[in-house]
Amino acid sequence: MKRGMLAALAVLVCTVAASAQQWPSAPVRIVVPFGAGSTPDVVARMIADYLHDKSQVPFIVENKPGASGNSGTDAVAKAAPDGSTVGISIGGPLAINTLLFGNLPYDPKKDLALITMLVTQPSALAVNTGLGVNTTRELIDLIGHNPGKYAYGSIGTGSLSQLAMEAIALKSGTQLVHVPYSSSPQAMTALIRNDVQMVCLPAISVVPQLSSGKVKILAVTTAERSALMPGISTLKEAGIDVEADAWMGLIAPAGISSNMIERIRALVTEAIESRAIREKLTAQLMEPIPDTPAEFRARIDADIARWTPVIAAAKIKIQQ
Repeated sequence: MKRGMLAALAVLVCTVAASAQQWPSAPVRIVVPFGAGSTPDVVARMIADYLHDKSQVPFIVENKPGASGNSGTDAVAKAAPDGSTVGISIGGPLAINTLLFGNLPYDPKKDLALITMLVTQPSALAVNTGLGVNTTRELIDLIGHNPGKYAYGSIGTGSLSQLAMEAIALKSGTQLVHVPYSSSPQAMTALIRNDVQMVCLPAISVVPQLSSGKVKILAVTTAERSALMPGISTLKEAGIDVEADAWMGLIAPAGISSNMIERIRALVTEAIESRAIREKLTAQLMEPIPDTPAEFRARIDADIARWTPVIAAAKIKIQQ
């Protein structure tokens, strides 16, 4: 009896290992927790096209926007852990939203498996040129002497664009007026019109507007100068210790085998580091940053630690 059970177990282990090695052996769904045309959607379609061309297996991108990215992330958490569903998510649903929402429909630590980080893009601190400042230090001095006088635009309550500006205000010992918009283009339009005087948005939203002459980038929010924008200084260089680069990563339902995680990670890393995708990412001011599940987890934990005091100080909460 024991021999029979051991034999059956051996067959099962071999079957699971073989399945992981063959991934993808059946159509794969890539869930994106934001709408078509969003940055995560663009990245998902790059990866889907590459993996389809390589394997000749269908990769279907499925957009599930809603609840600040929670709806689509929850769909991944509740999928079968067999490799047929993976998802792209960002710092909101995986880290920040645990601090903003009273009750998430999933537990990011228990219900999701982390596969790899995918890409990062710098956020840019930009001002309306009419504000009359040319450096981050000049901006800090201005808002520091005029608490509550100036407004910033964001892409919504609890968004990275809000947290970054609130962190800058906190580090500067002052207050700013928050004006939320539904998208980066709307926030940029408000900046150009001087309805708000500053923003901290993904650089790809800001750079195309520089030619208008009404917008100026003062700094990027990366820890070091971005290789894609080497001429722009960081906030840290101005003495403001704030990091707020926008990243995204690949996730799967908890319970997926470690062998399959490694197989998926290897193929997706190959995809985002391919010359074709790198060129497309560069055009979007994004860089590939593949890593291990452990490094991915460390990044999430660091974001939670970074934004907890900012959210508490600004009293940010999302009503459900």
